[in-house]
Amino acid sequence: MTTDAAPPPPPSDGLVEVPGWGAIPAGEYAFPGPLRDRLVGAILLAAKTSTTSLVVEWERDGERLPEPGDLEAVLDSTGRPVCVIRNTEVQVCRMADVTAAHARAEGEGFADATAWRAAHEEFWNSPEFVASLGDPPVALDDDTEVVCVAFEVVDHLPTPDGPAGA
Repeated sequence: MTTDAAPPPPPSDGLVEVPGWGAIPAGEYAFPGPLRDRLVGAILLAAKTSTTSLVVEWERDGERLPEPGDLEAVLDSTGRPVCVIRNTEVQVCRMADVTAAHARAEGEGFADATAWRAAHEEFWNSPEFVASLGDPPVALDDDTEVVCVAFEVVDHLPTPDGPAGA
């Protein structure tokens, strides 16, 4: 598959078949493109060991919130699973209560929770994210509930171009 090929559509049931693991939920970080590529690279290097989502994302998708022990197949921008992660900790909190430690563990260079919040509000207010979430728009403030997840990579998957996690 070439890098300029259109990525496959996301799995209709949210599951992806992973050799040795069976069908597990797909983990899509940001949207396909440069940001996803950076996030997935940081996950593969264990520089990114946490992530945050809005509770309303889960509610609107009709999905249960993540739990410790849940597995995900992390997808790259082409839609290919590159690793399997396992949630180690899950906490729902107010956006104002996200800790600096969680922010730093996101592996995106956030020095503190203030920098984390600014970047996440920019992403969550982006036209692409707003369109994906649908109506009504979500107002972000101190009381907005977020899901803070800590995770670990439990398997680097082989790629067509090289060894696992390359």
